Amino acid sequence: MKRDYKEGEDTAAIYFIGNEVERTPAYGMKTLFVVGIRDVGEIEAISNLNGCQHIFFGANHSFKPSLDLPADIAEWDAWETMIGYFLKKNVLCSLDIPVSHAEEFLEAGLVEYENFIPQIRVPVPYIKQWNYNTMLKIDDKDFRASNPGVWCHSLHDLMDREKFTDWSKYTLDTIVE
Repeated sequence: MKRDYKEGEDTAAIYFIGNEVERTPAYGMKTLFVVGIRDVGEIEAISNLNGCQHIFFGANHSFKPSLDLPADIAEWDAWETMIGYFLKKNVLCSLDIPVSHAEEFLEAGLVEYENFIPQIRVPVPYIKQWNYNTMLKIDDKDFRASNPGVWCHSLHDLMDREKFTDWSKYTLDTIVE
């Protein structure tokens, strides 16, 4: 995912810093955003130098390991090792997880940390074009497979102003050189 930064800045940032703008438990905190798998020593140094209270991993939709398991387990392990390093140090961490990876992600065990914010990303293109009766159904992978049932939410109610983050809020970050 390309991000529009200030004019003249590179859109292929690896690290950038700003306040968390999404309505998560880390909302408003000074955050180091990390694109891809990076060296934990480098992440830690940048975070500490800049006084970051939170680390957001998988920025710019960069968490997308192969679902060809177990063949591509090394990439999954690299993500778990990188994030786990900070969770064990009690750093508040988030990961942007595409819904297509949700089930496999649970095998990692990171969700067991209280200082971890898994953020499951569910794209809904052209959301304003759906009519007032549209529902978002949180389902299971099959009937009675792993959940006690299903949850249905009005898409209109989910689009509450208090939960909305305008795209312009994402342009306030500073790229770490």
